[in-house]
Amino acid sequence: MADDKYKGYRGPALSVLKNFNVYVWSDVEVETTKGVFAGVILPRSETADDCHLVLKMSNGYNVGVLAENIQNIREIGHKEAHYKIPESEFPRDPAKPNVTLLGTGGTIASRLDYRTGAVIPAFTPGELYGAVPELADICNLKTEKLYGVFSENMGPEQYMFTAKKIGEEIENGVDGIVIGHGTDAMHHTAAALSFMVQDSPVPIVIVGSQRSSDRPSSDAAFNLQCACHTAAHSDIAEVTVCMFGPTSDQYNLLHKGTRVRKMHSSYRSTFRTLGDIPIAMVTPEKVTPIKKDYKRRDMNRKPKIDAVFEEMVSIVYYYPNMRPDIIESLVDNGYKGIVIAGTGLGHVNKPLYEPIRKAVEKGVQVVMTVQTLWGYVQMYVYDTGRDLLDIGIMPMENMLPEVAYIKLGWVLAHTTEREEVRKMMLTPINDEITEREPFDGYLIWQGGVPEVEEFISKILR
Repeated sequence: MADDKYKGYRGPALSVLKNFNVYVWSDVEVETTKGVFAGVILPRSETADDCHLVLKMSNGYNVGVLAENIQNIREIGHKEAHYKIPESEFPRDPAKPNVTLLGTGGTIASRLDYRTGAVIPAFTPGELYGAVPELADICNLKTEKLYGVFSENMGPEQYMFTAKKIGEEIENGVDGIVIGHGTDAMHHTAAALSFMVQDSPVPIVIVGSQRSSDRPSSDAAFNLQCACHTAAHSDIAEVTVCMFGPTSDQYNLLHKGTRVRKMHSSYRSTFRTLGDIPIAMVTPEKVTPIKKDYKRRDMNRKPKIDAVFEEMVSIVYYYPNMRPDIIESLVDNGYKGIVIAGTGLGHVNKPLYEPIRKAVEKGVQVVMTVQTLWGYVQMYVYDTGRDLLDIGIMPMENMLPEVAYIKLGWVLAHTTEREEVRKMMLTPINDEITEREPFDGYLIWQGGVPEVEEFISKILR
């Protein structure tokens, strides 16, 4: 058989396939020392290990089977791979709002080909309608693919282009904008667009999915419906992130673009508002505001598109025994701004004082945030903080470290004059600094604590 019948397999795994005369897309029963597994043999990526067969089981989950444990493989049938979603014309209704979906990468929505086990990405309106037909009940959808990158590869170039594209769509009279985005660095893009697109007359909603659509627990379709409903029908005209609220698919939460952070590597409810509360709860049919102080939709308002960024900015997460050369190397390499995520109220060790002082003297803008994420920089409490203030560090109140990084890059593209930088950094644009944190803006539910266990027992029965 041709090598493509063994797509991605090599080493011991390839030997097992050849030994039992089975191939990629074979529907098989695999007898192992750990039990019997049934499913479709999936292709493997070039970077995957060479010791496992991967099966798509009937429940939608994938399982890796160690080659050395396989005793027998029986082929039940064979599938044919189909990578194209049949398109149906997205129905348009003049009475429904018009929404533009801008794609930056990742799978916005996808369909599982149950005959083959393949996950097929969907992006055109016709493909999305085939994958998530409920979207047609929400809005008229237009899509445009801007990039095809993982979110960690998003950067200033993409931020600026996306901001300008949003401005064009607003100018064209769209009722709302959805941005499909990978989740890992979604909060960075949310912050960037919060500064680059100010006073939007319509909602700008960033959405992604934690679980791919080949998994029964996928959040892709639900998230997309919630985001499109928010963009089409909500009066919350801000840059927001729309992702799962609880771990179950009850509702999404709408987070302000400068106060949101990904807090878990795999939970669907990974995005949390920090130092505040979410703006709203969202379902595919309804938006329920939680906060009252947000910018309302106003089609007469003209947005300010300010798409600039200075790339020579870095963020440093302080750790005990950090050496001076960390700061020195940034200065020597021409960095114009440094964000420090300090300990406690905004502290670093004494060996860093001198390189920070020299950095400030050379015109490098050094700002302080707190790595605790919740709470404020308070540098007048201890001698350490007072000394750092005297050196020239600028405290950033309760701005999140990543948000401070994004804002400093944006500010330095406007000015490098120290007092003007300070003024711009400390002047809130979209609640990146708040006067106070609400009492319920800091809640950590610790499992095992009696009062939390009692509460959980009442709602999970």
